[in-house]
Parts: sequence; C-alpha cells; structure tokens
Amino acid sequence: MAAIDLAAAPFNLDEDGQAWVATTLASLTPRDKLAQLFVLMVRGEPNAVLEGLLRFKPGGITRLYTPDLEDELGLARDFIAGSAIAPLISADLEGSRMSLPFGTSVPNPLGLAAVDDVSATEAIAGIMAREARAVGLNWSFTPVIDINAAFKSAIVGTRSYGSEVDRIERHALAQIAAFQGEGVAATVKHWPGEGFDARDQHLVTTVNPLDIAHWEANFGRLYRAAIEAGVMAVMAGHIAFPAFVRALDPQAGEEAFRPASISGALNQGLLRERLGFNGLIVSDATAMAGLGDWGPRDITLPEVVANGCDVILFSDEPEADLRRLVSAIADGRLTQERVDAAVTRILALKAALGLHKRQAPLSVTAARAVLDDPASQITAHSVTSRVPTLVKDKQNLLPLNPHKHRRILVFSGDVVLPLAPGPVALSLPDLLVREGFEVTRFSPGMAVNPKAFDLVLYLFGEETLLTRGSIFLDWMKLTGSLFGAMHRYWHEVPTLMISFGYPYYLYDAPRVKTYINAYGTSEPIQAAVLEALVGRTTFAGTNPVDPFTGSEQGKY
Repeated sequence: MAAIDLAAAPFNLDEDGQAWVATTLASLTPRDKLAQLFVLMVRGEPNAVLEGLLRFKPGGITRLYTPDLEDELGLARDFIAGSAIAPLISADLEGSRMSLPFGTSVPNPLGLAAVDDVSATEAIAGIMAREARAVGLNWSFTPVIDINAAFKSAIVGTRSYGSEVDRIERHALAQIAAFQGEGVAATVKHWPGEGFDARDQHLVTTVNPLDIAHWEANFGRLYRAAIEAGVMAVMAGHIAFPAFVRALDPQAGEEAFRPASISGALNQGLLRERLGFNGLIVSDATAMAGLGDWGPRDITLPEVVANGCDVILFSDEPEADLRRLVSAIADGRLTQERVDAAVTRILALKAALGLHKRQAPLSVTAARAVLDDPASQITAHSVTSRVPTLVKDKQNLLPLNPHKHRRILVFSGDVVLPLAPGPVALSLPDLLVREGFEVTRFSPGMAVNPKAFDLVLYLFGEETLLTRGSIFLDWMKLTGSLFGAMHRYWHEVPTLMISFGYPYYLYDAPRVKTYINAYGTSEPIQAAVLEALVGRTTFAGTNPVDPFTGSEQGKY
C-alpha cells in the first residue's frame, strides 16, 4: 500500500504534525487502533454515557444535543480531558431543524440555494462553524452535494443546494471554505452521488444510474471541485454505481450493485486513484438498511474498512463490532496494513485541526458569548427573510390583509420530524391571529361551509425525512375522510398552499392558484413567510429546483 503524503492537501501537515501522527500511531495497541476507527453516536444523559465512551476510546463521537448547554459542554469537556488522543466531535450541521438547539437558527441548504447569494451562504456557514467550535465540535458531515433530480426523493429533499450543478458547486464550495476556515472539517456526501434514485439509503441500497460521461458532468465535477478546494473528508454512501463497476468488469453481475461504503472499486479506484482524493473517507451510518441489505454485519462491517473507508460511522454494539474486526484480521479479510493506513488518516485529520496541541478547556461563558452574538442573529434574520419563494399567484391573492381575508380555514400536517414521536405544531396560524386574522384549524369530522371562510390555507412542514419512502400530499390524512380527500375548495374560496419543506406539492395539487415554498420549518422561517404574506417584505427567493416537476400542468 502506497505511503500517505500527509504534507499534501488536504492535511497539509508540517514536520511536527507528521511526527505526532507517526509517534501516536506507533504507541497504540492493536485494540486501540481499531477503536480509533469508530465514530459513535451518543444519545442520553451525559453522566450515563461518559464512562462507556472513555472505556471504549473511539476516534470520535457524534452527539445528538439536548438544549442544556452546560450539560453538553460538560460532557464534551470531560470526554476530551479523559481521552489520551483528542477526539473528533461531529454533527450534521445542515441548518433549520438541524441547527444546534442552543445556537442561531439558520436556513437549510435548499433555503440558501433559493437566496442564491454566495456571500450569504458564506456568512451562514461561518456562523454555524463558529458556534460549533464554541461547543467543542470540530467536524461536520456537510455539505451535501447530492443533486435534487428525482423529485420524489424524501432523503435528498431540502438537504441539497438544489438541482443545478452550477448552483450546488457555488454554495458547497463556499460552505467548505467557511467551515474549514473556522477549524471545522467539512465532509462532502453522499459518494458517489445521490439524487437520481428517489429511494432512501436508510431503507435500501440506492443506485446512481448515470453513465460515466453524465456522472463526470454532474457528480464528477462536484467532487473534483470539492477536492481541489481542499475538503477534508468524503462520506461514502450506501449507493451503487454500476456503470463504473461494469466499465472495469463488463461481466459484473451482483457486484455492480455493491454499495460504495464497501466498494474498493469506488473508494480506492475512483475516488482515490482517478479523482486524487488524499483525505479521510467516512462511511455513512452502518446501521442503515442500505448496507444491511447487502449482507450480515459479520461480513459487511470489516468490508467497510477493507474496501477503503477510514471511519466506521455509528455502532449499536461497539464491543461486538470490535470483535468483528479482530476476527477479520485473524482470517485475513482485513489487513493490519489497511487498519494502519485508516488510523493514519484519522490522526492526520486530528492534527490538521490542531487537536494534537493543547486546547483551552471549553467554557460556558465563552460559548455563550459566541452563541449569543447579536451580529449572528442580525445576519441570520437578514438571510432568512430572503428565503420564501412565491412560486405562483394566479389569482392575485397576495398580500393578505385581515379586512379582505379575515376568516381563514387551515388544513395542516404540521411539522414532521424523523426523531420526534409526533407532529409539532406550526406557529404560522398563531402569527396570523396576532395580525388580526380569525383562524380555524380543521379537524377530522368537522363540517366545512365554504361561505364561512375568506381563505383556505394548506400548510405542510416536511423537510428531508429519514426512513420515509416518499413525501407526498396525503389528502386522506389531511382531511380525515375519503370524501374530504376528494374535495377541492379553490373554486369556492381563495386558496393558498405553503410548504415549509418539501418543495414539490404541486405534483399532487397542480391546480392550486397560489403556492409558496419556504424549504424549512424553523420559527424564523415561519416569521419570514408571515412578513411576506402581509406585504411588509417581498418574496425574494428563486426556485432552486423545478417546483412543477417537469410538468406544465402546475404552472396555471
């Protein structure tokens, strides 16, 4: 196996950094080398999880944060202090509902793509990165450079910068530069490219269906640009790329559909050798069915490392997974040389982030100074106000005013979140009440007299949803009955539909006359939509995707 050039991009280590990597690698026991390969998801009370982390000694963690800043900083501080090698502490910094619970609320990537101002994306990414560093985070599994091509995809959805390669490249490169300039390693994902298969890797191995020429013009361009920009990590998805595998072996059958997370052809052959990537490759979450579909964990987990990933992302049973790696080394499926190469890159990332040097202890006071910075709030508010996008208003409905549209009937699916037990109420109806409107929330079984209302308002709050096969306008669920699902009010009452997430509801409601996309469900986004609805601001967003899904029908 060729030596890794740690002086080259993206690590760019000086002699001291390279020496630390070599010395640290040599000091690790075989067991501790294997533990460094893991980034574990950490949930639960800090005191309940700390002991297990210090005992296992993972290379890093991903924390699902609670709103308690003091507790969260205490966990990070104790974990860092108790670790012989400084850990990587990671998160998916994607904005909107994926913002830090104690940080500034910022738009998600699709919202930023609607603003389409690179300086705004740089500013928002800078806020996210500074706040991340203040609470101990040093690695983000973003930006997402998937292409929003298959509109029925519930997993690409609002996480990408849209459907145009030019726009995705502009904003992704801005995010990478801002993150890494603030000391947070960026990760582009999901290798080798998602978005042309509408299915979800959490549920099935998805397929990149492009031929090599089209892949090069789309994902090849995006990944090459990110590598040239010095991105530190790439996340290998549970995504197959049969065209490339069959270019190497025209007779490849089942192997053409091996997911990238366990594909040497895609990780070593394409990403490292052809694209020249020298940084860290992290697998996507290994509990996902996109990997589990392929084979039993006893087989697939060692293959993650053997076939090119340097980091194993998440484990429900770390000690058992450690034994799986030990067994694979013992029977030759995984070599010590490959393990050492993976750990070398993990240590190199830590050194590139300065983690090999003494760090100042995390401080609640210092963190609050960053998290409560008024300048961040002003910037976030300014950018957020530019997100809402008026897709069409064929009835000249807007702006709303309580004299003309006083009585509003609201049909709402509310905010649907992957990890929440049930929907969270949207706040827009309450904001409308404060403006002087009378709002009635529809409930199943309610008799509706169209003459009793001046406006029917449909609200949806479904951003990217993990393990949701698809997002669609479920008329039956929304109205609670078969006959309610078939009734359309827009010929009787002025009607407005607003999506605070998935931007393609016109596919299921093409004849609604006024339609708005807001891309995110956060409170600031809802407030921004209200301001535009009543005419105090303009709808400044531009469509980052085709909200009409390629059909002329929805344009009228």
